[in-house]
Amino acid sequence: MKKIFLSISSILLTDQILKIYVKTHFELGSGVSIFPFFWIFFVENPGMAYGIYLAPGYLGKIILSIFRIILVFFLSIFLYKKNKKKSSNYLIIPTTFILSGAIGNFLDSALYGLLFDTGTIYDRGSHKWISYAGISKINLYLSNNGYANFMEGCVVDMFYFPIIDTYIPAWIPFFGGSHFHFFKPVFNFSDFIIFLGVILLFIFKNKIKHVKIF
Repeated sequence: MKKIFLSISSILLTDQILKIYVKTHFELGSGVSIFPFFWIFFVENPGMAYGIYLAPGYLGKIILSIFRIILVFFLSIFLYKKNKKKSSNYLIIPTTFILSGAIGNFLDSALYGLLFDTGTIYDRGSHKWISYAGISKINLYLSNNGYANFMEGCVVDMFYFPIIDTYIPAWIPFFGGSHFHFFKPVFNFSDFIIFLGVILLFIFKNKIKHVKIF
């Protein structure tokens, strides 16, 4: 269990350092090109990974927060039991990755509204998400100066891979004159770790198919 704890701690530390640095050094919607097709580009995501929403508006935010709590809870119990039974690392390692990523994004939604003075908020009057200008500052004392309540913060995303960003020539039938953008989603380290965990489960599914899940 010690190795699992160290792995989760390392992933969370990396994830939170990246997010806090971007949040306190970049303006929302700004970024810097690292090399061709790779940007550090700051956006805030009130939804799930890659900008997917469970439901629109404030309701979706609440549902998502509840979903994250349940996911972290059950993954933690599952991982503890499987480790105690000395299950295969082909199951333990991917599950550790998925749990770590889930915790990382959960911390954003749970604490970032209290930790930072500015952030994307939902205006119930206009039923729209309202962004902000400038660079956020850390609210060290977690007082009432945060931008949102507990469990109402937004997840910080920063990895952007605009592999193709162009306009299709007008002479091309059906699609001509339209904008073609691939890969558009912006994601964070936790999203990547979750994705890696899922891919590993898929790759090694034959290795773990005889493992009793429950």
